[in-house]
Amino acid sequence: MTGKLEISWFSALCDDDYEFLGVPDPMLASSWEHCRNIVLAAEKGGFDNILLPSGYALGLDTTAFASAIATLTRRIKLLMAVRIGESWPPQLARQIATLDQIAGATPGGQSRLNINIISSDLPGDKMDSEPRYRRTVEAMHILKKLLNGEHLAIDGEHYKIDLDPPRMQTVSGKCPPLYFGGLSPAAKEAASEGCDVYLMWPETVQGAKDLVEDMTARAAKFGRTLKYGFRAHVIVRETEAEARDYANRLLSKLDAQQGEAIRNKSLDTQTFGVAHQAELRAQSEANDGYLEDNLWTGIGRARSGCGAAIVGDPDQVLAKLRAYQAVGIEAFILSGYPHLNECDMFARYVLPRLEHGGLEI
Repeated sequence: MTGKLEISWFSALCDDDYEFLGVPDPMLASSWEHCRNIVLAAEKGGFDNILLPSGYALGLDTTAFASAIATLTRRIKLLMAVRIGESWPPQLARQIATLDQIAGATPGGQSRLNINIISSDLPGDKMDSEPRYRRTVEAMHILKKLLNGEHLAIDGEHYKIDLDPPRMQTVSGKCPPLYFGGLSPAAKEAASEGCDVYLMWPETVQGAKDLVEDMTARAAKFGRTLKYGFRAHVIVRETEAEARDYANRLLSKLDAQQGEAIRNKSLDTQTFGVAHQAELRAQSEANDGYLEDNLWTGIGRARSGCGAAIVGDPDQVLAKLRAYQAVGIEAFILSGYPHLNECDMFARYVLPRLEHGGLEI
């Protein structure tokens, strides 16, 4: 597959920035100033989009941050994560429409707001996985109806609402693209039915190909097509040796207990996706943490969720991205430690060599 990619960076709103993994650094803790600077660097560096993650216990409130950073940026799109368990969908629709108006359009006329749907619990109230994902599908349906300016009439398992759309609408008059990820059968079905962009955590190239084929078949049952995104860390240096040395440096002050404590901070530690990242990490142990060429799983020793990095020189990193593109990936959400430094490295060494821009959905 060829064509234009969407290349996104990541702002560390959820206390996930380090010079040495497992060693908290007050200068890198989530704050308005630090996370703002990451977004501004990503815009200056030429990235198309930036993920603003969300976690109940950790870091900053994503919606409040998005509303502030929207006024300081002009071009970069904002991929705002929303936790469905913490939201009433009609009110969330109104918030999204308001934020979209605040952000305005890109110079090319596209809406600047994208939404990353997270199928979360209400903090302190645990719901079983399958009904939680069914609730998420209903919430995505509600958002699309209201943000497309249509009357909502839903008599669902979780929401029973008869409601006209709010006066406040998005710049385009349509619901922003919904990005969503998950590996459980219930999550895959939810994605197939409701989202626009299916996100996966690090996989081998063959694993990514298999997942794209699986999700394409699932979506077809609903008469739908999806676009595919890949979330990973990246370490790029002038030589492969330098990149590998830097990867080793990241872990040089980490012990196993520290890593486990960091992984357990997240509310999402007991998921199919997290378990799969652990499996991939175990498979790579015999090869110094490299699952395949230039895919290093060491990050997952101190992070729940996205647990691997693309590591190499500019040619190798570019080749790896193109290998994933060839199996159907059209969007990459990248990050690195510390986020400001790696943002600059990728913007210097790799981004100018990619044909990229916002996804058209």
